[in-house]
Amino acid sequence: MSRYLVRASDVPGYHPANHTGTTNRRLIGPENVGARQVEMLLGGIEKGQGALPHAHPGIEQVCYLLEGTATAQVGDETFELRAGDTCFFPADVMHVFTVTSDTPARLLVIYA
Repeated sequence: MSRYLVRASDVPGYHPANHTGTTNRRLIGPENVGARQVEMLLGGIEKGQGALPHAHPGIEQVCYLLEGTATAQVGDETFELRAGDTCFFPADVMHVFTVTSDTPARLLVIYA
């Protein structure tokens, strides 16, 4: 087994603070591959659920929506996302993310 190959099915899910109906799997991070400057998560979020207002001190975040639709608010800007869209959350900026599709959303989340 490679120490650099990660299969999502082998990674335990967790429920992050300040989120509802959300299960994340940390695919890339210091604990499993020794990453020091980047983390990547696979997230699943139920209909009408998501991230409550919060910010990441000193950490930038990128979300790539794989399945579903969602609304994101970054600072004072609000927009709709559909599968294939990417949004950026600057460090220290309050943001909210809510799933609007009838089916759960799946997304990749990258922190740097």
